[in-house]
Amino acid sequence: MIFTPELVKARLRDQPFTPVQIVTTSGQTYDVRQPDLVWVTDEYLMVGLPSAKNPTVPGGLATRVALAHVTELRDLARLVSPSNGSTP
Repeated sequence: MIFTPELVKARLRDQPFTPVQIVTTSGQTYDVRQPDLVWVTDEYLMVGLPSAKNPTVPGGLATRVALAHVTELRDLARLVSPSNGSTP
């Protein structure tokens, strides 16, 4: 499948948003728990790397991923609370 900017934007706009894992041709993965952590251009995704303390906010770093190297957008399983086993 070829990922276009429109396809990626549509996936990031899903309501409610489901966290996604971006998979590349090299096998590198990027977990996206907030849609605001990804900026979509015509040729690249700028993926904000999350803070170590809170994975839902940017940590000040980003990486550029060429759309041509994106092979999959996987739904991430929701985090399970260890105290009661329920999903948040």
